[in-house]
Amino acid sequence: MNAAMENILTRRSVRAFVEKEIPREELEQIAKAAIYAPSGQNKQTWKITVVTDRAKIQGLAKAVGEKLGREGYDMYSPQVLVIPSNARDNHHSQDDNACAMENIMLAAHSFGIGSVWINQVRDVCDSPEVRSILKEWEIPDSHVIFGIAALGYPKVPADKDPKKTGEIHFVE
Repeated sequence: MNAAMENILTRRSVRAFVEKEIPREELEQIAKAAIYAPSGQNKQTWKITVVTDRAKIQGLAKAVGEKLGREGYDMYSPQVLVIPSNARDNHHSQDDNACAMENIMLAAHSFGIGSVWINQVRDVCDSPEVRSILKEWEIPDSHVIFGIAALGYPKVPADKDPKKTGEIHFVE
């Protein structure tokens, strides 16, 4: 099996991270992978925000948790958040961000970094409490967030069991 397929087939969501800093060079490569994702009509209206300050990450987690009524919500206490945001007026923004998220997660996995998709921000990104934090991070009001990649080194090895699969059907 080639390296790309190996990376795709062995990536798993990681929800427990160790306290270990991710090198800046690897974060730059992960962010670069995001902007190399496919983009509907090649609009490329996304912005990739990388947050490495753990106190700021937990500040966002607290604001999101309060809006969702989930006390103690911590986004799995990651070392880093990678946030693709996209222009609201781009009809393809949700699809584009999904492609960027996949590239982020695959790039992270290639460095031995675990990831999990945080989708709760989507429903609360425009609440004043959450939006004020996003504004501090220079995420434009004109952008929406469909998902956040929480990154860190896995606390335990990822499950290597085969993933449950959907149906594959060839029409010949």
